[in-house]
Amino acid sequence: MNGGPLAYQSRRGPEPLSHQEEAALAFAGCGVTGFALAELPFDGGDLPEAGGGNIMVHLIGRTVASGDAVHAVALFVINDEGAWMLKRPQDHPRAEISSLSAMAREHRLAELYEKSRVRIADGRPNVPRELPFVMPFNKWSANVTGTTYFLPVAELSAFYINILLSAFGEDFGYFVVDERNRYRPPGIARFARSKGGHLHDDPGEGRFATVGILETWLYEFAAIEQGGVLQNLGLMTQALGLGGFSHFAAHPFAWFQALGFRVQEIPFSRTIGAGPVTTRILKALQRDPPVPTAVGLELDGEVLIKPFCPPYYRNMKEAVLAFVDYKRAWGSGTHRDGGEATGWREGGRVQAGIPNYSDAAINATISYCEYVYGRYGRFPANSGPFRTVLAYQAHHLDPDFYDRFYRPGALTETQRRNAAHPL
Repeated sequence: MNGGPLAYQSRRGPEPLSHQEEAALAFAGCGVTGFALAELPFDGGDLPEAGGGNIMVHLIGRTVASGDAVHAVALFVINDEGAWMLKRPQDHPRAEISSLSAMAREHRLAELYEKSRVRIADGRPNVPRELPFVMPFNKWSANVTGTTYFLPVAELSAFYINILLSAFGEDFGYFVVDERNRYRPPGIARFARSKGGHLHDDPGEGRFATVGILETWLYEFAAIEQGGVLQNLGLMTQALGLGGFSHFAAHPFAWFQALGFRVQEIPFSRTIGAGPVTTRILKALQRDPPVPTAVGLELDGEVLIKPFCPPYYRNMKEAVLAFVDYKRAWGSGTHRDGGEATGWREGGRVQAGIPNYSDAAINATISYCEYVYGRYGRFPANSGPFRTVLAYQAHHLDPDFYDRFYRPGALTETQRRNAAHPL
């Protein structure tokens, strides 16, 4: 640190984490642990509005809780040698899930780490070390030589569509309006109960939301999953005797560009849903810059993360139908794989009893998604399919700094042992 009361220059050179340390952190952050048990009523039986268990997306679990077991977060690992994406449970062949969880139980974490990561870059990717990309107080320490940098990235399109299919289903029957478009229904007016449909469009009934509220719920659910990743990384850091900290990494596009995501530029006027007059004014004033928006991750012709939205689908109707098929297709869907990737004794029989989404729920979801993408040029409207919030860095410690500036006990004995004899 250059200045201030804690100014200090270490006499130790950078000492990268060992492969074993990184492997333990990677497992803590997002390791596959086995099956999500999904103890839910998939059908309401004779009790109205008591089903909805088919909101579950996957039937596989990992070390962090995930709404609907969607596993929205992909964790990226960055060190001096390069960058890797750690596969989410849905990125592994389902037949491998049992062997992956067995590796974890047997503490074969280095082997599991190798099995789970995909190299996406050589050398250490970085963002400009200046505002608005890096906070001033993080410039000196974040993503520097010798550290291992963990970046959770949430893919939101699958989660969003999954929420909508339930919200617009008969068990829920929610109605939505767009507060940025005069509180008009976002493509779903014909599904309102006042029009003979099944959605509760009377605000007094409480099943009522805005696009902004719905997307806020979505972001909060995804942020909780990211928070679980960060918490687990912090706990494992302590257990290993390392140092580490979470910090700002929420720039809307910088990290995606650094990691090689596919990026589209969308006019600012489109992202705010501006009408023709406002759009012309913005263009005339040269206030309509392109907004870089990450839309997918590809490597050597292979799609590593494919959101359920364009450009990977021609339109949102095709994307919604693809997601529905992803869950219910016999032999391959997450709800219809014959029970291979489930913890149920008779998985195929249980899966056969999971009800499909109704045509009304699917059609309302399609109409809503087409409206959002058509008006705002991306899905979700406020960010596109990808979002970062915080990153986490792990590193070896210099105990001399703490001995100089801190009271005894600032470091644990485990941290002192690791500083003297790194794993």
